[in-house]
Amino acid sequence: MKKTILISLSTLALATSCVDSLTDYNIDPKNPANVTGPSLFAGAERSLTRLVVSTNVNDNPFRLWVQYWAETTYLDETRYNIKSRQIDRQLWDGYYAILRNLVEAKNLVPNNKFVAAKVQANQQACIEILSVYTWATLVNTFGDVPYTEALDFNKSQPKYDDAKTIYNSLFTRLDAAIATLDPKEEGMGAQDAIYNGDVAQWIKFGNSLKLRLALTIADDDAAKAKTLAEQASKDVFESLSDQAQLIFVASPPNTNPLFEDLVQSGRHDFVGTNFFINDNLLKLKDPRVGAYFRIPNNPNFPTYRGGVNGAGNNFNNFSEPGAALLNPALPGVLLSYPEVEFLLAEAVSRGFAVGGGSVEDHYNAGVTASISQWGGTEAQAQAYLDQPTVAFTTASGTNDLEKIGFQKWIALYDQPVTAWTEWRRLDTPKLTPARGALSVIPLRVTYPTTESNLNKANYNAASALIGGDAVSNRIFWDKK
Repeated sequence: MKKTILISLSTLALATSCVDSLTDYNIDPKNPANVTGPSLFAGAERSLTRLVVSTNVNDNPFRLWVQYWAETTYLDETRYNIKSRQIDRQLWDGYYAILRNLVEAKNLVPNNKFVAAKVQANQQACIEILSVYTWATLVNTFGDVPYTEALDFNKSQPKYDDAKTIYNSLFTRLDAAIATLDPKEEGMGAQDAIYNGDVAQWIKFGNSLKLRLALTIADDDAAKAKTLAEQASKDVFESLSDQAQLIFVASPPNTNPLFEDLVQSGRHDFVGTNFFINDNLLKLKDPRVGAYFRIPNNPNFPTYRGGVNGAGNNFNNFSEPGAALLNPALPGVLLSYPEVEFLLAEAVSRGFAVGGGSVEDHYNAGVTASISQWGGTEAQAQAYLDQPTVAFTTASGTNDLEKIGFQKWIALYDQPVTAWTEWRRLDTPKLTPARGALSVIPLRVTYPTTESNLNKANYNAASALIGGDAVSNRIFWDKK
């Protein structure tokens, strides 16, 4: 017994010699008290991607609103009932939480004295690009939002900033970030879940984002849009390998949220709409239909079949999302190469000097890239484009932008947040409200009730400036 006691005492003496006080024993090595800027950045990348690609109707009802999908049982989201599930609050809190983490990441980067100043500058620039992406998405969702006084714990009731003014600030920030990036130096390294620290790819992402935002304001300020688009077009995505996407993995907790909602949950909440499947994909003989959807699990319906938007649809009678969307490792896309080609097509159509290629060239490239992204071949893409109903010169549409916007809508199937923005901006395809709709198809999301309760004066002022906190009020870039 004495020997045992002596060993125990010597072990304790050895252990305490390595720490300053007994309180050091309370440190949990698996949950560090201090985090690094790059680790917060990695978390923000993951959270942002999950939020914009999710199928969870509390966070992301946009596949329903642009009528890719219909619901089978619970119809509130399809009918634009935003308040019952607090969709507005989920989106508001989600984007601001990501932005708060990005602010902290930026503050923490300089703390690492072992990282060279030029590498830190690259890291700060990557944080800025992701911040601009998030701010723009927030503004595109709500319109005027707290910006200059947001994310400050000392200002619990921040004022709202004008959406157009925020956009102007974002362009300035984005330009500064792109100019800072130095591809000869390292970036975020392995903490970068999108590009694995490849700074040259972040330059392309920054310019592609600038191109997107430039075209977003084109109907509001054509001259500024032209200048910004022409600047950005010199170094944008050139292939599918460039696009900004986060690669999920097959094992939890890092699976694609679509897998979690469509497979892991054991629920069967969604089917394609007849407008998307029957009226468009099948009519146009679109080779993506088999990737986007499955044939119903019902011998009475031997081909792809869509349900009624806004009605309760029997899951077994209609086409559920396709096998590609059930893949736990499906990449979550923030900004795609096909989208960039459609943006370039639009820019050329508007008379912007964005390099070589005609409107039709970029239109064809966007369609081809999208078909390839979903597993199709170049031959299938060419056969699709050869149809008079698809070929740019003969496709239906009163102008170039309608033709581009329609094919863009098909291509953005797994980018629902962007699809909703582009539908509002380009006014194509022509959608009608869901059966039993409570309002028009939302043109913005209303402010959460937490704002009207806890930030009432600023909420009231912001609501008055936009003509009331209603889904029918347009964001500044959305012209009739």
